[in-house]
Amino acid sequence: MIFQFLGGLGLFLFAIKYMGDGLQKAAGDRLREILDRFTTNPIMGVLVGILVTILIQSSSGTTVITVGLVSAGFMTLRQAIGVIMGANIGTTVTAFIIGFDVGTYAYPIMALGAVLLFFFKKDRIQNIGQILFGFAGLFIGLEMMGDGMKPLRDLEAFVDLTVSFSDHPILGVVAGTVFTLIVQSSSATVGILQGLYAEGLIPLGGALPVLFGDNIGTTITAVLAALAASVAARRAAAAHVIFNVLGTIIFLLILPLFVNYVDWISGILNLEDKMQIAFAHGTFNVINTLIQLPFVGLIALIVTKLVPGEDATVEYGAKYLDKTLIGQSPSIALGQAKEEVVRMGEFSVKGIQESMDYLFTGDNKHANMTVQLEEAINNLDRVTTDYLVELSKESLSENDSKLHHSLFQNIRDIERVGDHFENLVELIQAKDSNRVKFSDEATQELKEMYELVLDTVSLAVLALDKQSKDFAREVLSKEDRIDELERVLRKRHILRLNKGECSGQAGIIYADIISNLERVGDHAVNVAETILEENHPQI
Repeated sequence: MIFQFLGGLGLFLFAIKYMGDGLQKAAGDRLREILDRFTTNPIMGVLVGILVTILIQSSSGTTVITVGLVSAGFMTLRQAIGVIMGANIGTTVTAFIIGFDVGTYAYPIMALGAVLLFFFKKDRIQNIGQILFGFAGLFIGLEMMGDGMKPLRDLEAFVDLTVSFSDHPILGVVAGTVFTLIVQSSSATVGILQGLYAEGLIPLGGALPVLFGDNIGTTITAVLAALAASVAARRAAAAHVIFNVLGTIIFLLILPLFVNYVDWISGILNLEDKMQIAFAHGTFNVINTLIQLPFVGLIALIVTKLVPGEDATVEYGAKYLDKTLIGQSPSIALGQAKEEVVRMGEFSVKGIQESMDYLFTGDNKHANMTVQLEEAINNLDRVTTDYLVELSKESLSENDSKLHHSLFQNIRDIERVGDHFENLVELIQAKDSNRVKFSDEATQELKEMYELVLDTVSLAVLALDKQSKDFAREVLSKEDRIDELERVLRKRHILRLNKGECSGQAGIIYADIISNLERVGDHAVNVAETILEENHPQI
């Protein structure tokens, strides 16, 4: 019985993940963009949360993506709370799917999915095959679990336990929470609950508290994802927990009324047992959202008090780009685009500084900040490039055309600086995870080169901002020193290796770090050279 139940549970968990992955691939890699773009207010957040959760078949997945966006500064706490509420509603779709009795057709559906997976090469058809295969596996896994649980009806201890859930609802909540914590999928635990209820192994009054507990248990994934993330991410995870705990308290207080409601709706709609649980699940999450949605600001305030601390987030959106200026005054619009490119450059300087701090302190907050900065640079790269493309359709003076062309080049170089400081963080993480130690001499050399590169990039951004040829020439002078320093450091590094003062692994990471720093200097020079071009406009 235990083996069959565990096997069915394993198949169910695999199938729901496999189907979700297929749905996500079929939808394209735009889920993050949808979350970022359309969550302008909590109500929109709820709708987007529902949509994304239906697409990936995992409220935990949606919540983890949301926590990541909050951590990266792409979403405010208020927006995130709306998405989390929507994710709770979206996850009830799985329970409704399970409620339909399509288990009879599960095997031919799985066979069709296998044919599409193995005999067709097109990605779109393979994605459909993956969805069908996972969809069928979901029902086969449920059937296995159901068959495994049937002998429980003859086990007196189990019958007594489930009946006690009706007498002591808190026990049911705890059982649902703990089981979902273990399984890491509320869809799975709700599916099991539907099977138990359909087999008559648990009364409705005992099943509903377990259902409430399932909703609390599913918050653990977001909590785990937020533990090592930013303060804002931990607040979003805390909001998820508060939302479900408050909902459970509210529904426990009106449990007899809720049991009567489910009985009433089941009679009117002639619902089967599994569908009764699905309706109860959907009603719980929809009403809970409607009750708490007006208090999003209050929930945000509560979690801010519960999770104290200053959270350093990067304002990733464009600050200076106004599309109305493009047609009205292309010259002013160009100046605004330059301000945005300068802002990108300031992010790149900050990113190098954070990677340097990470190397010398080992504090993960610096690594997390570089992730935010790199994401912000990538976003500004996209929106500023689009802005400049629109601007290119307008009539520009000769000088403005040259600046327009230069800005395109500047964006590319600054974006590459972002890639390099991301590489530097990855190298430092590899150093720490492999317990590699640098000698005091090597550490001092890296500090020297880091500071020189930081000065050079800062000066290049200043030259871009002021359009100063004097600053630009100074950048070229500093970059010559960077190249010379790299050559000297490589020679010293080889000497240390030959003397056995440095391990091979430490040597590789050291060489890669100075190589990335040297490349950052090259990109600073590229920015400076666009300013030094003959007849370049002065703004």
